Formats: sequence, C-alpha cells, structure tokens
Amino acid sequence: MNNVPFGFGSATDGGDDDEQPSQHPGGEPAEPGPPGGQPPVNANPFGALFGGALPPGFTGPGGELDLGAALSQLGQVFAWTGGPVNWDLARDTARQMAAGGNDRFLGQTDVAQVREAVRLAQLWLDESTAFPSQESSPVAWSRAEWIESTLPVWRSLVDPVAERVVTAMNDAITTSINGALPPMMGQDPSLSEQARAMTGPLAGMMRSMGGAMFGAQIGQALGALATEVVGSTDVGIPLGSGSHPVLVPANVAAFGADLGVPADEVRLYLALREVAAVRLYAHVPWLRARLLGAIEQYAAGIHVDSARIEQAVSGLDPSNPAAIQEALESGLLEPENTPAQEQALARLETLLALVEGWVDEVAHAAAATHLPSAAALRETVRRHRATGGPAEQTFSALVGLVLRPRRLREAAVLWGQLTQARGIEGRDAVWNHPDLLPDAEDLDSPDRYVSGAGASTTELDEGLARLLDGPPADLDGPRPDEPGDPS
Repeated sequence: MNNVPFGFGSATDGGDDDEQPSQHPGGEPAEPGPPGGQPPVNANPFGALFGGALPPGFTGPGGELDLGAALSQLGQVFAWTGGPVNWDLARDTARQMAAGGNDRFLGQTDVAQVREAVRLAQLWLDESTAFPSQESSPVAWSRAEWIESTLPVWRSLVDPVAERVVTAMNDAITTSINGALPPMMGQDPSLSEQARAMTGPLAGMMRSMGGAMFGAQIGQALGALATEVVGSTDVGIPLGSGSHPVLVPANVAAFGADLGVPADEVRLYLALREVAAVRLYAHVPWLRARLLGAIEQYAAGIHVDSARIEQAVSGLDPSNPAAIQEALESGLLEPENTPAQEQALARLETLLALVEGWVDEVAHAAAATHLPSAAALRETVRRHRATGGPAEQTFSALVGLVLRPRRLREAAVLWGQLTQARGIEGRDAVWNHPDLLPDAEDLDSPDRYVSGAGASTTELDEGLARLLDGPPADLDGPRPDEPGDPS
C-alpha cells in the first residue's frame, strides 16, 4: 500500500510565519506536527501490519523504526476497546499525513479572505435561489481542523462496515480452529470447551489487529483527503455541522494553482458552491438525514462471505502480519453487494447527483454575471468530480460505496430546464418533499419531468390536505375509527 493511498497527490503551499495559528473548535491550536512528510517505510513487521506506513509513535526523530517506542505504541493499539476501528490511530495517522502535505497555520489574512468571499457569495446567491441566507459565521479550517471536525461523521459511516468485517473474521477463525479438533476431542464436552476457550484470546487479538488495520488505512485515506477538499460539502455529503460555510484556504489555493485564474475568482467560485450547499441543507431538513441514513442502511445490509474468509484464514499464520495484510489487500474482506443494496446504491447515487446538480446550477447562475472565469471553473469542478474525486475513492476503498455523481451533468440540465419553466421559486419548491424529487428515469427524460412538475406539486398538496383533514363526511360506510352497523 502506498503512503498516499488511492492515487492522491499531496498539495504544497506556504504561509505567513508572523500570523497567529488557527484554533480547533474546542480552542486547541491546530499544530501541524513535524515537517518532512511521512517517515520512510522500513522493512519490518510493524510496517506490514499497518499497510506499509508506520503510524505516529513508531519512529524516531529521523524516521527510523524506534523499537522501544513501537512496542509501547503496539501495546496501546492492542488495548483499544472503543469499537471495530481504532479511531485514535486513525486520527493520529490522518493528522500526520496532513502535516506531511505542508499544513500550515491560518492567520488573519486567511480568515479575512474567507469571510469576504462568503459575504459576496451570500449576496450573489440571493439572486439565484429562493432559499435565504442563514445567520452564520464563515469558518476557515486548516487541514488538521478539517480532520478533527469531520471525524464523527466518518466514524458513523465506517463503523457499521468494519464491525461486520471484523466479526466475520473472528467467526471464521473460531470455526476454523474448532473444525480442526480431533473427532474424539470434539465429543468430550470438557475438552471441547477448553479448546473453544483457547480461541477467545486469539479472537480478541484479531479484533484488535483488525481495528488497528482499519484505523491505519482510514487514517491514511482521511489524511490524503484532507489535502484536497476545499470545504465541508464539496464531497457531496455534509461532513461538518452544516450550519457554517467552511473553506480550507490551503486547498483552495492548491485547487487554482495551475488554472491561470485569479486566486480571488477561484476562492469566490468555491465559496459560492459551499454556501449554496449549506443553504440547501439548512432549508431542506430531511435531506442530510436521508443521505446519511441511506449510507447507514447500505452498511447495515452488508454481507461478508464467511466461508471464503474461513478458507483463507485456515492457511494464515497469525504471527505473520505481512501475510495477513496481503490477504486483506487481495480483497479477502470485501463485502458483497446484495440486490437490495444495489438498488439502495442507485437511489443514493441519484440523490447525490440531484444535490450536486442543484449546487452546480445555482452557484454557476450566481457566478456567471460576476466572474469572468465562471464557465472554466464550472467545467474544472465537473471534470474533477466525473473522473473520480477523493470522496469516491475513499468510500469505495473503505465502505464499498461509490459516491461519484455520474449523472451530475444530467441533473444540472434538469434543474436548468426547471428554472426556465417554473422560475427560481418553482424550482426550489421541489425540495419541499422527497416525493417531489426527480428519479433516475427523470434524469433520462428531463422534459417529461419538467412538464409534469407542477401537477406533481398540486397532487402532493391535495394528498396531504386529505390526510390531515380526514375522509369527507359523505363517503359511504363508517369511518375507520367508528363501529359498523351491526344490522
């Protein structure tokens, strides 16, 4: 496994040394850690255990393996009891990688630029959406702050998957060991019980090892992701609190570094997208829960082929972490999607496309009359998402989800046509209820949806009114809560 997984690159930038450091939400300075990037990978079992990159605390000042420190850290790793993923290890690894990408302190200039960009974005968006601005202060995050602030959401998404994988692995180990007992031993209840008791410590060790492996891999993924994201919503899923527009100045600068576009325009365009997404989630209260709930439902239905794991585990040497890591990387623990999950993924993909398509349309409409490079920036963002952005690769590797909005362009076309047909108010009214939203077939035939959108709104309003008012008095037969006529 590479130090920077999934083909991510590390962006570099500088900062003003004389400016004050930014703060975590809790007030702790977001210190980027030691310079120099990732420590070199050493040929040792610890590197193999953690996917090729030594986690923080395993190396000395020069990046070499520190055996004493490694053993101490390994004891802490195997003492983890907080769940299927060692999130302490994930956090430390992610922050180390973010620091290796030249994370920097945020000074007054960074904060002022973010505030000004968000202020203009709020004004311009008033002309392109019916959702009013919220009273919220914009936030500038360092990469380390992005990791700390989004970790709770990642935990809620990854833990269900990791729990099923680790449980399947432990069950496979227990079954494999019990199946290897001599027939006579298996018939002796006391001996069989003793043999089963022997698997307990091994299962516990494997659970801790699985948590460490997941933690190291997730930490590497999030650390790489932290070097590319420009806000809290640009991966399609709201990873922050959702109430404050967020920009990551270091990554905003890296995004526009080779575009030949003035930095102020890049910052403004990305601020427009962030603010538009924040407004959408603020005024459509069911949307965030629906997106995160869809991912959790997908995870809840994950099936891991225990027979395949049992067959593979029977030939593994638990004392050889390199062999275990190789088995993990070979796809041993990859979950298998069921037909129900495939349908859930299709619905999730459509919803993500609708969200990003709406943001794309609204942000561009606001930018087109103000920013000369709006069209070029729009196409850059679209290509970035279409070719597989960081969110897609992170989820695909860790959770089995592919979150690329493959139909972003179709969704943007539909929202644009709906704006022309019904105006801004009519377009945004579609978000009043999930049943009003277009589906995958509507993305194929936007004309059909646009021509029937008004009728759909009316029908829903009438249906809700009937539900609230109850059946009309002149309907034949008794009401559901009244007894019938015995005669």
